[in-house]
Amino acid sequence: MKALSPLIVFLVLYLVTSIIAQDFYKVPIAVAFLVSATYALLTVRGTMNERIKIFAKGAGNSTMVLMLAIFILAGAFAASAKTMGAVDATVNLALKYLPEQAILPSIFLASCFISLSIGTSCGTIAALVPLTVGIAQQSDISTPLMIGLVVGGTYFGDNLSFISDTTIVATQTQGCSMKDKFRVNIRIVAPVALLMLIVYFFLGESASTPAEVGEANFWLVLPYLAVVILAICGVNVLLSLGIGILLTGIIGMVMGTYDVFGWFAAMNEGMMGMSELIIVTILAGGMLEIIRHNGGIDLIIKAMTRNIQSKRAGEMSIAALTCLVNVCTANNTVAIITTGPIAKDIAQRFHIDSRKSASILDTASCFTQGLLPYGAQVLIAAGLSEVNPIAIIPYLYYPMLIGVALLLAILFRYPRKYS
Repeated sequence: MKALSPLIVFLVLYLVTSIIAQDFYKVPIAVAFLVSATYALLTVRGTMNERIKIFAKGAGNSTMVLMLAIFILAGAFAASAKTMGAVDATVNLALKYLPEQAILPSIFLASCFISLSIGTSCGTIAALVPLTVGIAQQSDISTPLMIGLVVGGTYFGDNLSFISDTTIVATQTQGCSMKDKFRVNIRIVAPVALLMLIVYFFLGESASTPAEVGEANFWLVLPYLAVVILAICGVNVLLSLGIGILLTGIIGMVMGTYDVFGWFAAMNEGMMGMSELIIVTILAGGMLEIIRHNGGIDLIIKAMTRNIQSKRAGEMSIAALTCLVNVCTANNTVAIITTGPIAKDIAQRFHIDSRKSASILDTASCFTQGLLPYGAQVLIAAGLSEVNPIAIIPYLYYPMLIGVALLLAILFRYPRKYS
């Protein structure tokens, strides 16, 4: 239990205290992570230099650095585009040409399609959240709802894309092909995606847009279109954001919105606006590495695999194990890497189809990651929209429902062909 105590300290300090105070702004999330990370250092044996090396291993691994780079560029892009007037122009374009009822399902569908094309949720969120926030602010649609449907839609692609890290790791650890895993996975989550399109259509019935819509200048919208199109074409998310930033500078200066120094100032403001998110990510990564070093992840794995007696229980244990490790690591790819070998052993022991076990790993990790207020996807959406992460969680309908769909697929042995 000592190995997991840093996570318990964080949960008590942040979640429990905030619930008691009925105010999630009472305890800043960065301070909660600072306290729990400091406590985590005290739980490790060895000199202080040795403890710090373990912390730095988690805070500075390649996945963490990539996330930080995305945060920085996303902040710079969002701020420079907003200063140039791209947000207002894009919002006006959407309000002018989209039927009111189609706004919500159209944004959800765009989020699903883009994330499926690029295999990453963070890049999709960086491209779409600023737009949806602008639409929400000029209509009577809830901002957290708009963010929730974007973040939720990204997990459709993260779960199914052939170039998604989670798909690659899940299929490799279970020993099946990506196309076979896709065939199983799509049968589990496609009904949920279709249901969400219908739900968002009816939720959009009550939406109303302003009677007077401002000018929709195409050139101001171009940076957003470029980032989205490049993402669909499979261009690296960092390169896509870099090109988007360059376009905001060129178009902004040509149109006289700002000079080169104004462009630099806007980018700096955007990057500084992501500082809390960057701090939280570093502290969380270091703390979770200490938990792993102390055997916290192994402790969870042993507890979850102790009493397995049937195929259905085996599938359930794979899902539960993935969810628990994901809560501790706040990274769905890392969770699959950690639990994948154990899941394969369980699958072989109880004759679980490798395609089904791979789908369970991927879907369970996306379900959990989508509901973590300290997960990268929710944090970057919160940072770009200036909305508290906790306020977004109740509107993440798609991640919630794929969890339900996965549970039903296990209980009712669905799809039958692979069960």
